Amino acid sequence: MEKTTLPPEYDVDPTDNIVAIDTAPVTFRFYDFVMAAFVAILLLSNIIGAAKLTYVEVSWWPSGWWPAADGVFIYGAGILFFPLGYVIGDVLTEIYGFARARRVIWTGFAAMIFLAFMSYVVVSLPAFDGWTCAASGFDTPPGPLASTIDPGGPSGAICQQTYESVFGSTWRIVVASIVAFWAGEFVNSYVMAKMKVWTKGRALWTRTIGSTVVGQGVDSLIFYPVAFYGIWTSEAVVTVMVTNWLLKVFWEAALTPVTYAVVGWLKRAEGVDLFDTETDFSPFSGREKRA
Repeated sequence: MEKTTLPPEYDVDPTDNIVAIDTAPVTFRFYDFVMAAFVAILLLSNIIGAAKLTYVEVSWWPSGWWPAADGVFIYGAGILFFPLGYVIGDVLTEIYGFARARRVIWTGFAAMIFLAFMSYVVVSLPAFDGWTCAASGFDTPPGPLASTIDPGGPSGAICQQTYESVFGSTWRIVVASIVAFWAGEFVNSYVMAKMKVWTKGRALWTRTIGSTVVGQGVDSLIFYPVAFYGIWTSEAVVTVMVTNWLLKVFWEAALTPVTYAVVGWLKRAEGVDLFDTETDFSPFSGREKRA
């Protein structure tokens, strides 16, 4: 499929040797690297970020104000990763278009399902009685640091309980995470692509932040109620949901200079600026243009 050059008004800078097109070329120089970075960050956020809750104290936050009446904002550690994933998602759509971003989202979706399946398999494997870990006290007094398992029992049982607490997410949380990622990323990419056409490629910050506001909003609205409603109080679900959404949007805004630098470098390296003027936006389509 030959690429089509768009009218001059889509060319943000006529002197930069970057051609505005509406159809992706057959190959890109760095597309595979961006895809790998996206999937790596996605998996890391689920492996080492999802299981830990942390907090930050904001001394100037007015006492009694929602969502942190005491000035302590509670959030999941995965927030350190997810904004980077959305930045890369924005870069994918901005540089390579919705169709190529769609392939990456489906790749990440499949990777998350495989991760969930293998986590289930590994957690289900029987633990060797002699397995030692920090929670077991390495078989030395005073015994386990924290466990509901009998301290006098095999250390492997204590280590298994600790391992399950980190990697043994319930299927409810797994399903919530996968569905929220899928929906949020596609919404983020769609808004990003549409806003690029509307702005004719100008004001990048409006679409990076705007797409994150909507995409992360959809992600949070799905994940927290599905994963924790009925387990946490309704107030806790809403508080953590809103706090995480605000922090993710803040991160995206703070990383805007980085996004500009990466987008500018990749556009110069690839030599094209892709606009989704004729793209089929169905998540299930394999076509890059409408029929």
